[in-house]
Amino acid sequence: MKKTKIHIIYEDKDIMVLNKPAGLMVHPDGKGSVPSLTDWILERYPEILGVGEKMRLLDGTEIDRPGIVHRLDKDTSGALVVAKTQEAYAFLKRQFETRTAQKSYLAIVLGTPKDKTGMISMPIGRSSADFRRWSAKGKRTGELREAMTAYKVMEVFKGYSLLDIHPKTGRTHQIRVHLSAIGHPVACDTLYGKKGGCPNGGTRQLLHASSLAIALPMGGIEKFEAPLPEDFESVLAELRQMC
Repeated sequence: MKKTKIHIIYEDKDIMVLNKPAGLMVHPDGKGSVPSLTDWILERYPEILGVGEKMRLLDGTEIDRPGIVHRLDKDTSGALVVAKTQEAYAFLKRQFETRTAQKSYLAIVLGTPKDKTGMISMPIGRSSADFRRWSAKGKRTGELREAMTAYKVMEVFKGYSLLDIHPKTGRTHQIRVHLSAIGHPVACDTLYGKKGGCPNGGTRQLLHASSLAIALPMGGIEKFEAPLPEDFESVLAELRQMC
């Protein structure tokens, strides 16, 4: 993990906001010893061990999630806040639970939604066909949970478009599931996308957590922005040239 470069967008005595690179898991998944963001955190901030809550995996294993208040999928890049104390963790957790934390994403998707702005309101449940997947339509198992995702079409390309996305709830894989359900999956998404739905230069799902607005434990509300990574910028440049 010493070679992993993670940009710290903001830091104070209570929290830090990171720009997580694509390809890095936030915390271990119990399936191997692949490095994770929490490894990077503990190497540099060993005092954060014990902050937050443990998580129980599907096989019953409990793992530590030091400072982790919310998460991003392994191949999603962007802004993520980490609590440095238990008090800060509780303060931030309330914001995510009450939906006062404002998250924004950018995504390159297959095709272009008919409506240039919209709200996808479709409950999400575990897919009955594949335990790895969640679903907003068809046969699902377990509890169906309310999920809402607002979007706006920012640019239209040949075969793809760039969306500005604001999830109003925080379900697992929510953005990917909702966009797939309306027929415009995130480009290069191997779990929810379509075969061949990946533009030149795309090597991972093209989803980026572009900003995060939260109240700070020390007072005030701040919006933190995570610059687009080079791979995302490169694909955008390629698509713009094709228009």
